[in-house]
Order: sequence, then C-alpha cells, then structure tokens
Amino acid sequence: MIDFKYEIADVINKAILKQNNTLKIEGLQDFIETPPNSDMGDYAFPCFRLAKDLKKSPQLIATDLEKIIVEDLNTDIIEKVEIVGGYLNFYINKLTLIKEVLTTIENEKEKYGSTNIGKGQNAVIEYSSPNIAKTFHIGHLRSTVIGGALHKLYEFVGYNSIALNYLGDWGLQFGKVMAGLKLWKDEYDFSSEEEINIILKIYVRFNKEEKENPELTNLAREMFKKLENKEPEAISQWEHIRKISLENYERTYKLLNAKFDNYDGEAYYNDKMEPVIKELEDKGLLKESEGAKVVFLDEYDMPPCIIVTSAGTTIYATRDIAALEDRIKKYDFAKMVYVVGGEQELHFKQVFKTLELAGYGDYIKNCAHVPFGLVVDKTGEKIGSRKGNFVTLEGILNEAIEKVKTIIDEKNKEGLDDRDEIARKVGVGAVIFNDLSNSRIKNEIFDWDILLNFNGETGPYIQYIYVRTKSILEKAGYLPKFEEIDFNILTDAASIEVIKILYDLRQIILKAVEKNEPSILARYLIDLAQSFSNFYNSNRIIGEEKNVENARLYLTKSVGEVLKNSMALLGIEMPDRM
Repeated sequence: MIDFKYEIADVINKAILKQNNTLKIEGLQDFIETPPNSDMGDYAFPCFRLAKDLKKSPQLIATDLEKIIVEDLNTDIIEKVEIVGGYLNFYINKLTLIKEVLTTIENEKEKYGSTNIGKGQNAVIEYSSPNIAKTFHIGHLRSTVIGGALHKLYEFVGYNSIALNYLGDWGLQFGKVMAGLKLWKDEYDFSSEEEINIILKIYVRFNKEEKENPELTNLAREMFKKLENKEPEAISQWEHIRKISLENYERTYKLLNAKFDNYDGEAYYNDKMEPVIKELEDKGLLKESEGAKVVFLDEYDMPPCIIVTSAGTTIYATRDIAALEDRIKKYDFAKMVYVVGGEQELHFKQVFKTLELAGYGDYIKNCAHVPFGLVVDKTGEKIGSRKGNFVTLEGILNEAIEKVKTIIDEKNKEGLDDRDEIARKVGVGAVIFNDLSNSRIKNEIFDWDILLNFNGETGPYIQYIYVRTKSILEKAGYLPKFEEIDFNILTDAASIEVIKILYDLRQIILKAVEKNEPSILARYLIDLAQSFSNFYNSNRIIGEEKNVENARLYLTKSVGEVLKNSMALLGIEMPDRM
C-alpha cells in the first residue's frame, strides 16, 4: 500500500533539490502531521523544520516549495497543495486512497494492518504472573490483558512472540502462608469452601496481624528458609498450594481465552541462582553490606540491589536476574517486555543495571518494563488482596456475563438460542476493553455503568457496530465482488472519513507496538466504529442503484472485518448478533 507520508516527503525533497542540488534532507516524513480539520487537507508539513537548512522564514519556504511542487504534481497521488501560514497542506487523491485501502483489505484479509518488521526475531512478553497461594483477583486483570494484547500485537508485526507466565511460586509470601497455616489452620473449616479461598483469608490475616506483631515476620522467614532448604514437609505443602492455585487460575484464563507458551515461575530458577551469585562475585560486583550481599548502584542514583539477605535467603531480584540470564541464553531475544505494575519500576531499573554491569548490555537495551496503574473502584480505592477487599477475577467475569444476559433478555423478549455465548463474548469483552481503552499508566476505574454501556466508548459499543455490519450484509443477501466495485461512489465525506481511518491501521499498530500501548489500538477502534455509524446514518446502503449498493456494502464488509480482526488483537471475541 502507498505510504503517503513517504510520497509527500519525496515530493518536498525533489522540490528542495531543484533549489539546491546538493541538499537532500532525511526523515522529513517523520514531521508530517495530520491537520486538526479535514478541510485543511489530509497531511500538513511544517516548513519551520527546514528553516535552518534553507536559511529562510517558514512562510517563504512554503511559498517557494509550493510553486515547484505544483509544476511537477502527480495528481494520481496528490490532488492539490495549499499554503496555510508556514505549512504546506497536501490533499490526497480520493480515488487513489479508496483503491489502495480496499484493494489491500481484499488481498490481505485478516492480515490487513500487519507488517514483517520483526521477522526472524524473538519477542518475549512476560505478563499475568500471579503469586501462587493467592486467588486470581481483579488486581491481576491489567497485566493479563495488557500483556495478552502485546503478545498478539508483536506477533502481528512479524515477531516470534513468546508468552511467559512467570508465576510467583517462590518467596516470602509462602513463608507467610505456611506460618499462617501452622498458627491458625484449625480455626477454619476447609470443607465449607474452596481451599484456595481459605488460604487467601489466612494470608490476608497474616499481613494484618504482622503489622501489630513483628515476630510474625521472623516466623515467616523461618518457614521460607525451610522451603529453600528443601525440607520434605515444606516442599510437599508448597507443591499442593501451587497445584490448587494453578487450577484456580486456569478457570479464569479459559474465560479470558489467555494462553501461554511457558509457565516457569520463580521456583524454576532455584538451581540457577548460585551460579548468578558466583558470577556477580567473580566480576567484582557483589559486596558485603550489613550482613547482606548487594550490588551498589549509588552512582546511578539507585539504592543497592540486594542479592542475598542478611538471613542468607535470596529475594525477588536474585530470581529475576537468574531468569533474565536464562532467557538471554534460551531465546536470544530482540525484545524482552515485562508487563508489571508501576510500583516495580525501581526493581527493574536495579535488575537491568546489575546485568548491564555484568556485561549483558547488548540485551538489556532491548528490555522494557511496561508499567500500568491500579484497578480502583468508583471511590478511588485500590482493589487488591492485602486489605481484604479482594474480588476474584473469575467472579467479576461471571458477573459481567450475567449482567449481559439480563440486558439481552430485556431487549429480546422472544429469546436468543445462542444467548449464553453472546453474553460471554460481550461480558468478557466489556471487562477487557474497559481496561485497554485508556492509557495503561492511568488507574483503571471499574464501574459497571461505564463498561457495559452499549452507547459509550466501550467494548459492547464496538461489538454492536460490528453486529450492525453483519446484519446489513445479511439483509442484502449477497456479498458484492471486488472487481465490480465503483470506487467513485465512495468519494462522499462520510465514506472518505471511514476510508482514511482504515488506511491508518498499519501505523496505529506499529505505534502501539513501539510504545507498548494497546490503548492506541483500542481508541482507534472507537474512532472507526463511530465513523462507520456516521457513514451508516449519512448513506442509504440497501435499496440504492446496484453500483451504489455494491460499493457501500463492500465498505461495510471491510469495516466489519477490520473491527473483528483488530478486536481479536486485544483478546476480544465478536458476537454475530446482539
């Protein structure tokens, strides 16, 4: 498909060369903008970017270049050029745009918008990564859906995308759970509810009472030390807790359609930590500090990275360093993305810097911590497990499904045979889209009234627009053949607006990958759905002359396909009706 920004940059450079045959400026396409109003053209170039090279005012540059460009204008691509202040505004040939977009959609099908920039390279995405011994609560939602979307997006642009679920199956939290079970196990009725829920209650209780009784922390450390020493009773208890935790998680992953290539957790790296500790010692990085072994990072404005505690135990950083070294050897990655909450920012800076100092700089430059905000309720209160206000994600997803069933029953008195399947896709999709539709760094406000709104900027709204495209095609009773489409029919303002948005998909996906920001695609889909709604309200589709009906039906079909395939990249399924 034609890269119009590149074509415009080439036109500008040729005009510059006519003025000065030794001056060619690279990267002009990066400065080409989209005007705030479509009446001002499709693209705009700010001539102040050339002021230093051409030693003229932006207004004079625009005037001189416009004269040269118009003389040699290829109107098959650029229809006209106008000067607005110090800007050159370019109008793309509408027929060329329409033909390029619809031809590419026809040829590429579900791969429309994809690229091969990552071909032959591995991208490793670590996400979800819940802590074993805790139920999978709504606080885990963000990492799971953001990471899942990034995994699919990296794959869509050509990478061999590898999804890792780095389970928190080791560490002091196990000491706390084991200590809590030792102290209070007989106080709970394990036959009354799912065992993992009782274990979570004990964990929450331990964290609360630990604040009043610091001795509990020492007991937790003692219990974890038994685990590290591989005492049979401790290992047996750990294996049981890990098993029932994973069974709990898998139900939620099934609802989210989340799949992983690897579930190796922290425990997997137990036998890999001693070599890491020795390596850091051999390289002169590991120092003694108050009984602990640390890597000092003062000159990088960071506190020391603790590798071995004064109690002789390893910590999260030790395991993350061992895990990253192992992934370097195993995957030889071009990208290593950690989708972990923003509160871990310092941790990753320390881990990355420690490995950079150890000689792994070529890989560390390709590592990225992708932080995100919290899930909060309408009052701004964090939803999590430690304060005891946890809500299981499985419960939330099932509640969303039930709420959608109620909405379906209210709108369809005669009932729908596939009601349950529709409710699952819409309910789960609503929860996912609510998370992904705003910048990941912001807190997500979880509000049923917002996320299940069929008329707002929501998942159900986009699904509704997709269903509308399906119903239009079903009502027409046929699909027009591509070779029969008269592109001239689609030059009206509403149709062109849809075509322009469809054209942008490839760049939107590249930007989402570059910034590790799925919300860029989610917001795009809202724009596409709204533009199609405007097209639908502005144009009669069925019942017009055959050539008009064919063209508008084909655009409807194209929009539906792009909505469905792009929502799939966010992990959201589309219902066939609602």
